Amino acid sequence: MTTPAPIHPPVRPKLRLFLASPRGFCAGVDRAIQIVERAIEKFGAPVYVRHEIVHNRHVVDRLKALGAIFIEELDEAPDDRPVVFSAHGVPKSVPAEAKSRQMIYLDATCPLVSKVHVEAQKHFDNGREIVLIGHAGHPEVVGTMGQLPEGTVALIEDIDDARTWQPRDASNVAFLTQTTLSVDDTADIVAMLKERFPGIAAPHKEDICYATTNRQDAVKMLAEASDLILVVGSRNSSNSVRLKEVGLKAGAKAAYLIDDASGLDWSWFEGVATIGLTAGASAPEDLVQGVIDAISDHFDIEIEELVEARETVTFKLPRLLTTA
Repeated sequence: MTTPAPIHPPVRPKLRLFLASPRGFCAGVDRAIQIVERAIEKFGAPVYVRHEIVHNRHVVDRLKALGAIFIEELDEAPDDRPVVFSAHGVPKSVPAEAKSRQMIYLDATCPLVSKVHVEAQKHFDNGREIVLIGHAGHPEVVGTMGQLPEGTVALIEDIDDARTWQPRDASNVAFLTQTTLSVDDTADIVAMLKERFPGIAAPHKEDICYATTNRQDAVKMLAEASDLILVVGSRNSSNSVRLKEVGLKAGAKAAYLIDDASGLDWSWFEGVATIGLTAGASAPEDLVQGVIDAISDHFDIEIEELVEARETVTFKLPRLLTTA
């Protein structure tokens, strides 16, 4: 009797995977999610959340399962249930309405966004004309512009806007920026403003937050080492979209933004020997691990972490959640 030949599993092609560090949750996102979780623990469900707490579908769905109800405007929430304001910040009119309705509310605005709000108020108090560099319609931009009377802040989205904006008094202007912009693109816009208005007042410290900067610097390292870059994050996440753009500008042959492993297209991997993987500041680490697991099912992967910076920043929770 002939012994059958042993069946060997197919040999998986080798792939080197570079993992960006830092990646994923920043301190502001972590704080915002904790605020919703703790509010549900303390007050019970439902807890209402004005706008997505952070821009990630998986995070939002998990919090919904815990008892969070997401709304776009405060009038969708009843007076007798707590409401949380998202990490992106809200116009001043929103907490004012909550107070007038005697609602329990928790402000999950990232402290680095709140810093921009404080700067806006100071410039306004000093009589300066203010421009905000950012993306129209983004909730952070809506929240920052909503700190001051309507029409007070002009929005600049690109270098053409910076070239054509006309202030009433060119000697008394100031600029602010959204915290999740491309560092390099913003630098070009700022350079144009400073060329046109040499005395323009700038932020005391960079408005683009440390987490955005670190993740963009890390993705530039990936671009140098990788044939293909994958960014885990949602399409409505500004910082995640910027990571993809920065990777391409830094020389990556291809870069894709995916929600999770289900977004992988294996045709992307044809002819690829090295891959870079990172995640936007609102993307949970388990989604990154899911992508790694899916790739390892198809390839024999060797993982190397590329460390751009170590982050140790933490932000305190509101006192309402830390006191009995």
